[in-house]
Amino acid sequence: MTSNPTPPPSPFKSRSGWSRLRAAWRYSWQGLRAAFRYEAAFRQELLLAVILLPVAWLLARSVLEFLMLIVPMAFVLVVELLNSAIEALADALSRDRHPLLGRAKDLGSAAVWLSLAILVAVWLTIACLRWQDLPPLH
Repeated sequence: MTSNPTPPPSPFKSRSGWSRLRAAWRYSWQGLRAAFRYEAAFRQELLLAVILLPVAWLLARSVLEFLMLIVPMAFVLVVELLNSAIEALADALSRDRHPLLGRAKDLGSAAVWLSLAILVAVWLTIACLRWQDLPPLH
């Protein structure tokens, strides 16, 4: 049995060192700009994060609580970026209806929904704990 020779390196393989970091920064920035430009859901969730950030600052009683409030917001944005990537890839593969591409899009959408549910659960829990310590209103 003969061994297969090592394939040549991919021309798309990343560089190393500072040039790799610069390229990664540029690609990430391009991705964020594309999400903002082409993805209405990302813009809506970013607006939600901008609105909730000062509310988190007011609601939190400690740095830990503040982080517990803002991390789920960042998580929603990350999941939305991944969902948008899945949708873009599915659309690039085929514009025709295909059950597996539809499933991939549905799974991405479910991930976004679940991340939003986590956000709501964390916020409600911290808000309830905060309001529980307030004196009675009467």
